[in-house]
Amino acid sequence: MRNVGGAERALRAMFGTGFVVADFFANVQIEVVFLAIGLWGVLTSALGYCPFNSIMGRSTCAVDLRAGA
Repeated sequence: MRNVGGAERALRAMFGTGFVVADFFANVQIEVVFLAIGLWGVLTSALGYCPFNSIMGRSTCAVDLRAGA
C-alpha cells in the first residue's frame, strides 16, 4: 500500500534530512519540533506511505497496486 511516488519521496527525504541536520544546530525549545518533522519526512519517504495522503485520498505513486489484484 504505497501512496508516495518517486519524486515526492526524494523531496521528503531531502527535506526530512535537512530538518534532522538543522536539529543539531537548534536551541532546546525548537529541537524537538525539528526532529519530529525531520523523522516524519524520512520515515514516510523510506516506507513510501503517508497516512495523511490516505486520509485525503491522494496518491502520487505512478503504479496503482490495487488495480492489478
